Amino acid sequence: MSYFLAALVVGFVILFHELGHFIAAKRVGVPIAIFSIGFGPRLTAWKWGETEYRLSLIPLGGYVLPAVADEKEFFQLSVKKRILMTVGGPLASFILPIICFSIIYSSQPGLSFIELLYLPLLQSATIIYEIIIFLPTVFSQTEQLSGIVGIITQGGSIIGNNLMNTLQFMALISLNLTVLNLLPLPVLDGGKILLYLLEKIHPASLRLHLPLAVCGWVLILGLMLYVTVGDLRNLLLSAV
Repeated sequence: MSYFLAALVVGFVILFHELGHFIAAKRVGVPIAIFSIGFGPRLTAWKWGETEYRLSLIPLGGYVLPAVADEKEFFQLSVKKRILMTVGGPLASFILPIICFSIIYSSQPGLSFIELLYLPLLQSATIIYEIIIFLPTVFSQTEQLSGIVGIITQGGSIIGNNLMNTLQFMALISLNLTVLNLLPLPVLDGGKILLYLLEKIHPASLRLHLPLAVCGWVLILGLMLYVTVGDLRNLLLSAV
C-alpha cells in the first residue's frame, strides 16, 4: 500500500508542476487546448472556455497542450510569453514543498504565523542548496542515480502509513524536480529558457531548438533506461 501511495505522490508532484505551467500560460495569454490529469486514454472530459479539462486512465502526473497547430505557430508566441509559461512549472515545484513543510511545522505548538512562512521557505532553500552541491557527485557516480522504480521503492519505505512522512517525501521529490528540471538541457525547462533567451539575443538561433531537443530527448531517454535497469537490478538483488 505504501508503494502505491509513493507512486501517487510522485504523480501528484508532476501534476502540480504541470499545473504551474498551465496557470502561467493562462496568466500571460497563451491558449491551452488540453489540460490532462493523468496520461493515456481519456476517461472523461469537460470544456471550459477554450480549454478541455481531461481525466486520463493512468493517474500519474499530467500534461498541458497549448492550442497551436504546430511548432511554427508555437514559436510565433513572444519569447516573453514562452519563458513565463516555462518558468511556471519549476516555480510550482518550489511552492509545493513550502506548503508541505508549512503543514508539518503547523503540528508543532508555539510557532508564530511568520515562522510558519519563514521556516518552510528556509528549509526548502537549504535542501535545494544541498541538492545543487550534491549534483556533481551524482553525475560522476551514476550508480547513485535512481529512476522512477527506485524512487517509488525508496518512497514506499519512507512513507509507511505516516502523513508527515508522506508530506516530507512529497517535498523532497518536488525540490529534486525543481533543480533537475532547471538543468540547461534543451528538453528540460532550464534548457528551454536558455534557448528562448538565446533566441531573444540572436533570432537565428531558433533553428537550433529542434535538433537540440532531439539530442536532449535521446540523452534523457537513455539515462532513464540506464537508471531503470539499475533500479530493477537492485530490487532483484535485495529480494534474493
